[in-house]
Amino acid sequence: MSFLFFLCYSGDPTMYENYWEKIGEKTTIVIRGWDSMSYFSDLKSICWFLEPEFAKQVVRLHKIVGNAETQGRHVVVGTGSSQLYLAALFALSPKESTQPIHVVSAAPYYSSYPSMTDYQKSGLHKWAGDANNFTEMGPYIELITSPNNPDGFVRHSCVNKTGGAMIYDLAYYWPQYTPISSPADNDLSLFTVSKSTGHAGIRIGWALVKDPEVARRMTKFVELNTIGVSKDSQIRAAKILEVVADSCEQSGSSDFEQSFFEFSYHLMEKRWQQLRETVSKSGGIFSLPQFSPAFCHFHSKVLQPHPAFAWLRCKDGIEDCESFLKGHKILTRGGRHFGASSSYVRVSMLDRDDTYKMFLKRLSSIR
Repeated sequence: MSFLFFLCYSGDPTMYENYWEKIGEKTTIVIRGWDSMSYFSDLKSICWFLEPEFAKQVVRLHKIVGNAETQGRHVVVGTGSSQLYLAALFALSPKESTQPIHVVSAAPYYSSYPSMTDYQKSGLHKWAGDANNFTEMGPYIELITSPNNPDGFVRHSCVNKTGGAMIYDLAYYWPQYTPISSPADNDLSLFTVSKSTGHAGIRIGWALVKDPEVARRMTKFVELNTIGVSKDSQIRAAKILEVVADSCEQSGSSDFEQSFFEFSYHLMEKRWQQLRETVSKSGGIFSLPQFSPAFCHFHSKVLQPHPAFAWLRCKDGIEDCESFLKGHKILTRGGRHFGASSSYVRVSMLDRDDTYKMFLKRLSSIR
């Protein structure tokens, strides 16, 4: 199996490497052998293993971008947003219940939600499928990914009943992917360094939590799960977020020719233009979603969304798009993994330039 196959399949955000190479030493840090030796970071914080500098840079960047309310929120750090998702399930599940709480998300949903929810066969929560079809009585947890993975559309809660708790996965609510229409004002929102800056290997995510008791329970889950989160990763992530914020405030200066989000937006715009041109020449074999432009308060103009993934549909009687593309040496993730039709596939838009160009070349050869 070729390297191209794997990277088109996954969401590894390696396209950002060029920007960080150009930035040079601005994000370089030195961690001495006697630094960060204690388990504890800030005993005054609900999340006692949260590094204060990381929390400071999280709040700063959200204020600059305007994509989330931070006032009256508690920051909970996790080993990626995946751990925080599990922590949120733990925190929102009823303490005294004989039955696991139902967990739902509108299809197409992130493919890992079902397996992550049920992996440990917990008596606290249970995957219950498509939120559009959810009719069970009693409490529930609804996952809202916005912009959505895999199809890129802005999402809102769709379960029409009371008694539910909401988890908003906002991994892609950043200016390179979608217009920033207003600050997200939710009880519980998840973010990750992986998709915001491209540093997936740091394995750092954060939650903005309104209810202090929910924040405590999430912190307790991480404590029981991993006894906190790597200080080294938090310190490095804090420096990266600081540089991103600096690039926004100093864009056009001698230090920053353009902000990180300007660079990444134009790159996403170019890639989507290339993909749409390729699809338009396919003779009707493929189609892509159409997105409505909206005013972006960060960029101060009306912009088109350019999602991190392309939700590509095979037409012309092709029922299994994943297998069809595999036959043309393009490995994708089929729609059935996302609770959708197998005529759809998810393709990563975040790969290195050479791999993305090869993907377009192979796709354009299909007629």
